[in-house]
Amino acid sequence: MIILKIGGSKGINYDFIADDIAALVKEGQPLIIVHGGSALTNKVAEQLGHPPQFVTSVSGFTSRRTDRRTLEIFEMVYCGQMNKGLVEKLQRRGVNAVGLSGLDGRIWEGPRKDAIKVIQDGRRLVIRDDYTGKVEKVNTGLLQTLLDAGTLPVLTPPAASFDGEAINVDGDRAAAATAAAFQAEALVILQCAGAAGKFPDESSLIRHIPAAKIDQFMDVAEDRMKKKVMGAQEALAQGIGRVIFADGRVEQPVRRALAGEGTVIGG
Repeated sequence: MIILKIGGSKGINYDFIADDIAALVKEGQPLIIVHGGSALTNKVAEQLGHPPQFVTSVSGFTSRRTDRRTLEIFEMVYCGQMNKGLVEKLQRRGVNAVGLSGLDGRIWEGPRKDAIKVIQDGRRLVIRDDYTGKVEKVNTGLLQTLLDAGTLPVLTPPAASFDGEAINVDGDRAAAATAAAFQAEALVILQCAGAAGKFPDESSLIRHIPAAKIDQFMDVAEDRMKKKVMGAQEALAQGIGRVIFADGRVEQPVRRALAGEGTVIGG
């Protein structure tokens, strides 16, 4: 089993990715797809008059501020245009894809945070009306049923809280939780390159990070890469063989990643 996480930043080539997925499926490779949609969500939020806000936690992680209106926009883009757009691309290539959010069937489940502590203008603030959380349970039974029926699950946030609320969860960490639940051979994360030593300079690409040294890379990772590395760390800690950050802008991106192109963590 391979878990493939497709990033939502500008520049990702979804046609190249869909071509590669279709070829792998036809060869019998078990896959589960997870995708994001951050760039389009930001654009739509601006157009709807509710521009995105990002907050930095006291531990240094940047995430989307998710009030109720933001959650609604997030669902419109992630569960609607992005999810169904990717499902359509796969269906056109002969892959019987099924698009679902983590909320559907409680595929991803976890606690909603009671409050988030952030740093804003040098001050510590507590935000309580936020719909964010973390995936702690994966409904492997439902996903396995879909796989056994010959369909390809295409998953996206949000997840379900233990109380049944929709919660925004980090897609990379949700993919890591899914990989751990299936004891996947690999977690492949497609973005706009691998992990750079001097972000955003792609010429400083790091080819390999031993699992034992991932903490050192966490210390120098910047911005949202910190959460991506945290997801990789969580996956490796739960028995996943390797996590690969690879380029989602090139032809055969998944095959290239599995061949070692990009940044391989562990392995």
